[in-house]
Order: sequence, then structure tokens, then C-alpha cells
Amino acid sequence: MNAKRIFVTRQNAINYLLGSFFVVFLAAGCAVGPRYDRPAALGTNAMPAAFAEAVSTNAGEWKTAEPSAHLPRGAWWELFGDAELNRLETLATQSNQELAAALAHFEQARALVNVARADFYPQISTTPIATRQRTSENQLLGKSATFNTFTVPLDASWELDLWGRVRRGVEGARARLAAAADDVESSRLAIQAEVAIDFFTLRALEAQQALLEQTIRTYERSLQLTRNRYKGGISTEYDVSLAETQLRSTEAQLPAVELQRANLRHALATLCGQPASNFDVGAAASPLTNAPAVPLSVPSELLERRPDIAAAERLMAAANADVGVAVAAFYPRVTLNGLAGFQSIDAGTLFNWSSRVWSIGPAIQLPLFTGGRNRAQLAAARATYDGTVANYRQTVLHAFQEVEDQLAAQRLLGREFEAESAALKSARRTLEISESRYKGGVITYLEVAIAQGVSLGHEQTVVQLSARRLTAAVSLIKALGAGWSTEVGEAAPEKAATTRPNN
Repeated sequence: MNAKRIFVTRQNAINYLLGSFFVVFLAAGCAVGPRYDRPAALGTNAMPAAFAEAVSTNAGEWKTAEPSAHLPRGAWWELFGDAELNRLETLATQSNQELAAALAHFEQARALVNVARADFYPQISTTPIATRQRTSENQLLGKSATFNTFTVPLDASWELDLWGRVRRGVEGARARLAAAADDVESSRLAIQAEVAIDFFTLRALEAQQALLEQTIRTYERSLQLTRNRYKGGISTEYDVSLAETQLRSTEAQLPAVELQRANLRHALATLCGQPASNFDVGAAASPLTNAPAVPLSVPSELLERRPDIAAAERLMAAANADVGVAVAAFYPRVTLNGLAGFQSIDAGTLFNWSSRVWSIGPAIQLPLFTGGRNRAQLAAARATYDGTVANYRQTVLHAFQEVEDQLAAQRLLGREFEAESAALKSARRTLEISESRYKGGVITYLEVAIAQGVSLGHEQTVVQLSARRLTAAVSLIKALGAGWSTEVGEAAPEKAATTRPNN
């Protein structure tokens, strides 16, 4: 009879578990909360057909954006053909500490996905207990008892994800993981662009320093010539004083340029993860090169490669999932609880089969009254989602602004450089004429000094414009999310990035 009773009890437990599993599978497709549909990138504004600053007519058509910021950026800096820049970019990519911090944040986000996913599985724990206790004399017929209790339990609990609370949590964690991966790419691209900009600025300062040193040598010869002419009674003391003033004022510009060079070297050292004291940049093998021919009619879909846009979009998806979690809080939480183990008042019989204990049953948590907490949490989740939508649209607008700014810079700096180069050519010719006339005694040194100052100013402006055109090219590539290969305008190969998880 006892065996039959045990069999019936176990069969009832099995039937109970099978019924519970049926309920789980029946509700498996139910996940409360809003479905995520990506909002329009520009709200009620229409997507432009092409970049306004793109001169070419074949600027490409816009299509539905699919975030692809995880795709490799490509070694875009190789477009500039500078071996030292290639070395610095590789060093920064490997050793920059801000990038290391972004990678650590990505690993944290990946671990949090596993934390959220753990709620899909039963949670099992054990808490062995050994107690000695005394009962009250007023509890058992006026008699007290002192005895030991030994318990070795195995506790298990499993929340039935009837309303998708766990699934929404995992969905949000995965979206944040994708955003963290995009943040890594954003940090990498920002660091690489900053290295290139600082490098070209440093090269411009080196060229400016070389120009000043050459000018100083020229002014020294002019001063010596003027002194000789003064001794011969051809020039005046005013000419000598003017030539010396011009020399000394040019010499005074050198320390400022050298200070800027030192600061940029130190900044590059930090970007490359190196101590500034032991860091140096190799000498320029050639003068400043022209900016690469980045086509103005860039495909508009390259904006999809911007990692900041992709990260903002994934944060929207995560915030939408959080709304689902907040909605699920209004529904009952059903948990299957189970216990199995051994219990005895004698340690010697603790693990005997007769000392076994077990229990199983559901626990239902009903949110009958929470003081408005659930409603407030839902309102907060919805407000957070609205904020991420606004941030996403602002990021897209900012991306348009950056691309248009850099396209305009490409066009207008090119025109300015051509005009300034022509002015420099004219200034050099004017200087040659004035020096020839001065040597012939036709004019005073004042006119030579004026011509030398004008020529030096144009020389410096041309150097600065060369650097600005190079940095504008870097900024344009960054604004487009990079993706350039050594073939101008050719996108980098689209293969899965190693830093993206396969979830």
C-alpha cells in the first residue's frame, strides 16, 4: 500500500511538471511590450537625395540604412602614402589606452549578456545546515527536548518567462553589446583620425620651421649686405636697422613653432600609448603631399558605416526592450520551486534513503499594490526610449553637418590653395625684382623688406593650407565613417569584425 501511494505521488508530481512545461511552451511566443521598429532617422523631415555640397550629379541615392559600423574601417591612412604615418597609426591602434578602455567596456557588455541569459535556466543552489535546538516545555505536553538537525538540501527555482521579461532583458543586453562594439569602432576611428591630424599638423610645423630657418639665413645675408653697403656709403643706417629688426623678429618666431612641435609630439605619444619622454617622430622623407582625391560624389550609404549612428540605433533598441521589461512587471511572475535532499537528527543516518526529503510547487507573485512603482518605472522607461530616439536623430543630423562641412572644406580649400599658390609665385617674382633694384641702388631697403615680408607670409600660408587640406581630407573620411582602401573611393572589404560577438 505504501509503495502504491509513493508511486501515485510521484506520478502526480510528474503530471504536474508536464503540465507546467505545457504552459511554458504555450506562452513561449508571448512577450509583452512594444515591438521595436526603427524610427525615421530625420523624423518628419524627408531624407535628402544627395549631399548639397557634392558638385557631381551622380552622388548616389539614399536607401534604407542597415547599420554596418562593425565592418572593418580599412587602412584608410595609406591613402596619404606616408610610411611614418602608417607606423604611428599601427602603434596607436595597438597601444592606445582609451581604445583599451572601450574594449574592456565591450567585454563587460558581453558578460552582461550572459548574466541576462542565465535567467533562462533553472537556478540551483545548496545550503548544508547543522543545528542544535531546544523546544519549549510549553510546546510538547510540558516537556522540553534538545536535539540536532542535519540538512543537506538542493534548492532549485525556475521562473517561467510567460510574459517575456527575461527575453526582453536579453534583447536589451544584446543591443547594448552591439552598441559597445560600435563604440569600440567609434573610439578607434576617432583615435586614428586624431593621429593623422596631429601628424600632418606636425609636418606643417616642421615645414614652417624649415622655412623660417631658411628665411633667417637669407635675412642674415641681407643684413650683412646692407652693412657692407652702409660702410661704403651706399645705404643708410636706417636700412641697417630695418634689416636687423626684420632678422630678429623672424628669429623670435622660431621658439613658438618649436613649442607647438613639442606639444604635438607629446600628444602623438599619448595617442600611441607611449611615454612622451621616449617618443619621437621620424623625419619627413618628403614635403607635404597633396590631399588624396577623395571624390565629392561619395556614395551616401557610407553614412551607414558611422559607428556613432549605429551605436545610437542599438541604444534605441535596448531602451525599447527595457519598456517591455517594465510592462512585464504588471503581470504575475510564476516560479517553479523545488527542493530535494536529506534531513536527519542523527549525522550517522543523514544520507540513508529514509532521510530523503523533497518538495516541488509553483510560486506566483501577483503585483496587487506597489504604490505606483510599476507605473512610474514604465513611464521612466518610455521617457528613456524617447530620449534615445532624439539622440539618434541628433546623431544623424550631426553626421550630415560634418559631411557637408568637410565636402565644403574640400572644395573651398582647394580653390584657396590655388589662389594662394599663384599669389606666392607673384610674391617671389616681386622679391626678385626688388632685390635686383636694391643692389642696383634704385630703391631703398624698405621696399626689399616689404617684399620679403610679403613673400614669407605667402610661403607660410601655403604651408598651412597644405596641412589644412590634408586634415580636411582626414576629417571627411572620418565623417563618412572611413571604409576607404588604398584605391581611392573603393570601400574596404566587408567581412565580420573580430570584435563583434556572434549572438
